[in-house]
Amino acid sequence: MITEYTTIPTDFATLVDKAKEMTRNSYAPYSNFRVGAAVLMSDGSVATGANQENAAYGDSICAERVALLFATANHPELKPVAIAIAAYSNGKFTEDYISPCGSCRQVISEMENRFDCSIKIIMYGSSKTCIADTIKDLLPLTFGENSLK
Repeated sequence: MITEYTTIPTDFATLVDKAKEMTRNSYAPYSNFRVGAAVLMSDGSVATGANQENAAYGDSICAERVALLFATANHPELKPVAIAIAAYSNGKFTEDYISPCGSCRQVISEMENRFDCSIKIIMYGSSKTCIADTIKDLLPLTFGENSLK
């Protein structure tokens, strides 16, 4: 669903605001593309993350994975309910929403499988925001546990 930020549910707006705040914690000296993420957990708590770049680009990690992996490493008993993503570049938040990269999509898929749940993905843009009900909306042909059998 593509909409304006001002029309999304209050709990999602709060999550987006936390993701936007996290862009300040980004370490992005190479791309100058600062991404923040916030994960709403089943108990109402929120875990956050920011992208962390490295001169060896392959060693960089996206905000979505930082937030999700931190959340589930510290609270393996809690299900992730939603994740919000925001990006800041060229002195402002991006107008168009950004979507998770392929690696992040795979990690979100794994989390949905691990916790047997759907995770809402809120992708913020200052002119439009997109909400996906599940990672399957963004990654329809997932690779998961059944693929290994």
